[in-house]
Amino acid sequence: MLIRTLRCWPLLLLVAACARTPRPSADLANKYHDATIRQIGTAQDERNTAALLPFLTNANPTYRREAALAFASVQAQAAVPGLIPLLRDADPSVRRAAAYALGQTGDSTAVDSLRVRVLKENDGQVRRYVHEALGRTVTRTSLPELWRVETLNDTARATALAWGLGRAALRGLGSAESIRRTVGLLNLPRLSTGGRLAAAVGLARTRGLDADLARLAETTLLRVAQKDRNYAVRAAAASTLGKLAGVAENATAASGSAVTPSPSPAGPAAVLVRLATKDPDYRVRLSAIRALPFGTSNYAASRKAVFFALSHDRAPVALTAAEWLLAHAKGESGASLAALADGNKQASVRVRAALLRAAVRHATPAARPSLVETIEKRYPTVSTVYEKGFLLEALSEAPAAFDFVRSEAFAAGQSPVVAGYALASLLTMRRNADFPAARAADFAAAMRQGLAGGDVAQLGTAAEALADPKLYPEAQEADLTALLQAQGKLQLPREIEAWQGIQQALDKLTKAPKPTPTPLATAAQHPIDWAVVQSVPVGQQVRLRTSKGIILLELKPNEAPGAVASFVTLIGQKFYDNLYFHRVVPNFVAQGGDPRGDGNGSAPYNLRSEFGDLRYQEGSVGLASAGKDTESCQFFITHTPTPHLDGRYPIFAEVVGGMDVVHKLDIGDQILGVELVPVQ
Repeated sequence: MLIRTLRCWPLLLLVAACARTPRPSADLANKYHDATIRQIGTAQDERNTAALLPFLTNANPTYRREAALAFASVQAQAAVPGLIPLLRDADPSVRRAAAYALGQTGDSTAVDSLRVRVLKENDGQVRRYVHEALGRTVTRTSLPELWRVETLNDTARATALAWGLGRAALRGLGSAESIRRTVGLLNLPRLSTGGRLAAAVGLARTRGLDADLARLAETTLLRVAQKDRNYAVRAAAASTLGKLAGVAENATAASGSAVTPSPSPAGPAAVLVRLATKDPDYRVRLSAIRALPFGTSNYAASRKAVFFALSHDRAPVALTAAEWLLAHAKGESGASLAALADGNKQASVRVRAALLRAAVRHATPAARPSLVETIEKRYPTVSTVYEKGFLLEALSEAPAAFDFVRSEAFAAGQSPVVAGYALASLLTMRRNADFPAARAADFAAAMRQGLAGGDVAQLGTAAEALADPKLYPEAQEADLTALLQAQGKLQLPREIEAWQGIQQALDKLTKAPKPTPTPLATAAQHPIDWAVVQSVPVGQQVRLRTSKGIILLELKPNEAPGAVASFVTLIGQKFYDNLYFHRVVPNFVAQGGDPRGDGNGSAPYNLRSEFGDLRYQEGSVGLASAGKDTESCQFFITHTPTPHLDGRYPIFAEVVGGMDVVHKLDIGDQILGVELVPVQ
């Protein structure tokens, strides 16, 4: 899908609070006014393969296409023999849908048919879908099928190949030849933006870049990272440059040279420093900071860029810089890092807490107690449960804070947000190499208390701890019993994620030969309300009022009818009003809509996954899940194109106004209200 162009929303947002938003005509009925398409949609929702298969041979190409798209969500391998003939359908929209569905199944038996279609397909858009499907179905053995046909003289075919290679790389499939091919595509002067993005993301996800391949890719990536006109392509190239810098550092270390070489002014490390401080898009700066090398030869330059970001950049970049120091700081004193937290009053509470955590981690044993005391004194004065959680994360670096953190985990009337942060901090603390053996029994008692308490966040943490062989080398009967008792008290499907966490721990502890299947809710427990779906016109907008400003969404009833019906119904119930954004990962997503406020809450029902023919771009709105067919009420908004989410998380809306607000959101920002925009 082409990168979306935002409409003229800034002026609209200025008047949104006091006037109705201009809307398109109300005559844009969605496709589910067609009774046969509703029948197909119901079969999809019920995962009824037998009911869908006859539609693949229906005389009407619309119904053939809809059935193929339905199988993209059902993902039944039994549909593959019926989908393959549709690759030769006279209608290009049917061929495209069939290719998409075959890719979604991931079935390697489709590789030969897809390869043949790549060679014969004349429609450029369909060819891209077929090549993507090939990238989603090839194995390590059949990987060369991706480049069987020469493409470099045809821009459309080159773009299709780039997506095929990119999809394979996202699955962890790559080779020296696939890397060479991808680099060659990036060097094509007229490769489309989508093709460049696919190639750059593919390289960023590719494993096993050795010194020879690094040299091959370096010149190209240095150019792309600095000069490509698309921010997402530059950001992906910056991520790969970090790998190249790491390869160079490892090569230097392996050589045993006693002389520390100076970084080349035009090499990956130096370019990453420039990108981290000077790129016009904050997402590129952020990606460059994450990729900054931290070896001896590059640390000083990287440190300078990180400190610049802490003082001169927006909150997501500053947070990334603080996290870089947490992971990589060398020779920094705890006192100096704590001073950064206290001295930068403009920084967000999350940034300051991350710096305090870095201060505690890197402090000397003699200096650490005073830092812990400072944090513990500050803790009662903070105003939000999320800031308390950030400070508890900082204390997770200090085993001496065990009793303080445990008391917060189990305090009477404690917020579930704080309780969850606290027990997770105890687990981090226990994994610290400095954790005293004398407190191991106290930690075990805290995990048992978390299991017995029944809070779903604490159950997940306790289950994770018990499944860690470094902490619990042998399963104890009492632990297995406690896990089973806790699991038995959970309410399904509402608490499916906690159920999964406990079951994964049980499978590990009992050495189960294969994972226990998740008890998924069927369509019967919450069928799609087709009356609600039909009431939502194509183009229906939603006004999401947040503490940072207004965001306008446009719903996608044609691609995700069940998700849209659920969202619209919850809006009518004022379900989302006064909830919070509980998870924000810079340059990735802002996630909210959880009634608990910590990511462990749900509506009383689950939805079936709807993987419509959409791609995650900047401003895509998806449903969070704990696996296929476990979606409920939590949603997220992407900051940037995220191809690794495509076909794995349902997209049910897109941002059409207020994207600048999305980029400002942080953990703890509130959803003040959500309402449908009246149709004129």
